[in-house]
Amino acid sequence: MIRPAPEKLEGHGVRLEPLSLEHESALKAAAQDGRLWELFFTSVPEPETTKKYIEDALKGQERGDMLPWAVRDLKSNTIVGSTRYHDIIAPADRVEIGYTWYAQRVQRSHVNTACKLLLFTYAFQTVNCKVVGLRTDNFNLRSQRAIEALGAKKDGVIRQHWPRRDGTIRDTVMYSVLAHEWPDVKRHLQFRLKRHEAN
Repeated sequence: MIRPAPEKLEGHGVRLEPLSLEHESALKAAAQDGRLWELFFTSVPEPETTKKYIEDALKGQERGDMLPWAVRDLKSNTIVGSTRYHDIIAPADRVEIGYTWYAQRVQRSHVNTACKLLLFTYAFQTVNCKVVGLRTDNFNLRSQRAIEALGAKKDGVIRQHWPRRDGTIRDTVMYSVLAHEWPDVKRHLQFRLKRHEAN
């Protein structure tokens, strides 16, 4: 049975730091870059709710169903977003990667690919997961394209699934990578990072 635990993950120009209240001001600054909370289909906290966002993530960590990180871009040495494991189902050896967002300036850069490579590597090679899931809002087309570009396979759509911040209910698009698919996905992500480095 899997037991993911807080751990610093670093490589490919990024560091995933176990989330703490010390990251509050840096996360506020990251979200200001693009006013990301205005996108109704994202989980980005508004500036005044950032502390609660962190506290809720840490409560999930205490319960054992979440493991949150702040994302640091090592080139600028700044926090540029956040990500986490959530819906951790230990008896099924399953985690999901989500609550992922990045400052506008690092979107479409190496950052997302690097973070996903670190998170998948930790999940499959250290924690020994059998499956890593990802999910997104049906209207978040950019997120769907990004997940598909990682090599994850679409499992389907759960209709009328989850409340958004504005009170509407979203359809959720579900994806996953299975343990036996990991070697090919890993090779693909490493290739993408080399392409980023070459540009």
